[in-house]
Amino acid sequence: MKLNQLRYICEVARRNLNVSAAADALYTSQPGVSKQIRMLESELGVQVFERSGKHLSRITPAGEQILEAANRVLEDVRNIKAIADEHRDDSRGSLSIATTQTQARHALPEVVRSFREQYPRVSLHMHQGTPMQIADEAARGAVDFAIATEALELFEDLVMLPCYRWNRSVVVPADHPLLERSPLTLEDIADYPLVTYVFGFTGRSKLDQAFQRQGLEPEVVFTATDAEVIKTYVGLGLGVGIIATMAFDSVRDHELRAIDASHLFEPSVTSIAFRRGTYLRGYMYDFIREFAPHLTPDVIHRAIETRAPEEHEALFRELYRHLRET
Repeated sequence: MKLNQLRYICEVARRNLNVSAAADALYTSQPGVSKQIRMLESELGVQVFERSGKHLSRITPAGEQILEAANRVLEDVRNIKAIADEHRDDSRGSLSIATTQTQARHALPEVVRSFREQYPRVSLHMHQGTPMQIADEAARGAVDFAIATEALELFEDLVMLPCYRWNRSVVVPADHPLLERSPLTLEDIADYPLVTYVFGFTGRSKLDQAFQRQGLEPEVVFTATDAEVIKTYVGLGLGVGIIATMAFDSVRDHELRAIDASHLFEPSVTSIAFRRGTYLRGYMYDFIREFAPHLTPDVIHRAIETRAPEEHEALFRELYRHLRET
């Protein structure tokens, strides 16, 4: 049994049994992957995958258990390498982060700059995607950290820690009638076409819930994943924008005006997550602390050691209360 064989079966399973896609992800050939899988099955004496002609059709019951064990082995191999790297040179390495465009553009630049000053020999790799893609990458161990507002709680294999609270602003052209409304209400906003985030992005669920509670059905005429795109179309007169307050810059966005809407919507919480069982190197703890100062190594260790879902939820609520009070 070889480690590469375990990597191959795990990647094939992740790619929905698409051997070609797995081979591309592993930078090898499809025949080579297929051959190694058959060799592993022959050695084990059981099939990991059922076949329909030349194609894999499903994972066998034995294969489910083998894949679970194989993923644990590969995680242990990654951790062994990380431990060795930490002791060989604790200032050199790599850090991969999956996040959304909003976080990458507005929440992380200063954190990254400060971290790079402290660890110039650590290479940073940033992946952008949907919250589900981000959470999945972290759960698979494809990235070290996932930073997002949505979807992280759907993956039980992730240790999730709340980092900061944020809310929203309504963005309009400089001569818009909503600038005369004080205080601004949801009814006021619902009178106009809305331009906002795609569902599942950047706390969009909180926005929808607020309107639903008031029995309102606003007309959402345009959605995007990036606040910069939303602001562009607000400027073109497509509608009233609702974006994360941190995404508005009064200098850069001088043709628009932002109206604070924090009294209308529940605040959202951005969290950082990593796969349970991951060995965190020293600079990884420092990155988390740079991004969220209240997440000390002791707090992170508590989260890692908390196994029961209800205990982890209690810790999350404790940290959320801390954010609310600060």
